[in-house]
Amino acid sequence: MSTSETAQDSETSTSAAARPSGMRVFVAIFLLLHIPLFVYPVVRLCQWLDVELWLTMTILVPVASSQVISRWLLRDARNFVARRLRYVADFILGLSPIMVLTLLVFEVLVATGIVTAKSAGVYTLLVAGVISSLGVLLAVMPFVRTVSFSSESLKSPLRFVQITDVHIGSRSRAFLEQVVAKIKAVKPEFVCITGDFIDARNVPVSEIASLKDLGCPVYFSIGNHERYEDLDNIIERLRSLDVQVLRTASVQHREDVQVIGIDDRDDALQVERELSKLKLKEDAFGLLMYHRPRGLEAAERAGIDLMISGHTHNGQIFPFNLVVNRVFDQVVGMYQLGKSRLYVSQGTGTWGPVMRVGTRSEITLFDINPI
Repeated sequence: MSTSETAQDSETSTSAAARPSGMRVFVAIFLLLHIPLFVYPVVRLCQWLDVELWLTMTILVPVASSQVISRWLLRDARNFVARRLRYVADFILGLSPIMVLTLLVFEVLVATGIVTAKSAGVYTLLVAGVISSLGVLLAVMPFVRTVSFSSESLKSPLRFVQITDVHIGSRSRAFLEQVVAKIKAVKPEFVCITGDFIDARNVPVSEIASLKDLGCPVYFSIGNHERYEDLDNIIERLRSLDVQVLRTASVQHREDVQVIGIDDRDDALQVERELSKLKLKEDAFGLLMYHRPRGLEAAERAGIDLMISGHTHNGQIFPFNLVVNRVFDQVVGMYQLGKSRLYVSQGTGTWGPVMRVGTRSEITLFDINPI
């Protein structure tokens, strides 16, 4: 055996040994987070409301185990009961940060004697209930956000729609049908889907068949969730609905508009590397679809006019946007570098909880005029 082969074997063994260790760390962090997010709210509320121990435990056990059941035991379950249980578990996940933040406020008020413990318990439930209810409404009713600007690369006006992070699997066929109806009402030339359209295995074509009703070209680039699931089957289902899947590929939509799609990757150089493989038309408006908001510098060097992304959900539920802001330089809205622009959508659907606090579900309409 050569030295290089020995080194490779050693690296493989080290990598294999590191994977379980990494998984153990992940599981440990996951379980530790259950204490502030799920155990503390239940225990504290039950203390304030003088709930007996047996009832406290009856509430605590299903709440504290909800994410383990949902993310592992019911991950691939598709029947009616399993889906409803997952919706409940996801609602608990969305409610938990709201409860924790509300509880912390009332902890101070109780400690300073401004309110009694029992009143604090009641007020916490009321405040968290109102906020979470409004959050559900913001998640189930996407609004159309119009983005307008001018470009010297266009010869005539361009009007198209971006949807992203719809998360069919977590979200229902009825939700997609609502999105399609709103898109049709604004009459775009085409629709771009910038990844995370599907986030579960074995999603039947019937769940996404309303894409056929759009009546215009639909372009798709994959996101991280498609990679996590049955990617080849997802692509096959989309193509059966005449969706054009762009994987390091481009389409000349019209003489002055080139649409480009690149696969999502956990790699900061993905946009630069994949754009170098494509022949870009210099005298056309370059529209790049890439799921995560990374690579604006590479897009600018390649002469891309507009890059559209999603992925961040703008944090979806406060205060998770504070975490997202630490991970990405561009989180939501429009950014510009030289003559290139990047638009980051908040996302059309939701992952996990069907809830948004501090954000909204959006369908993005681009109205771009020639200079």
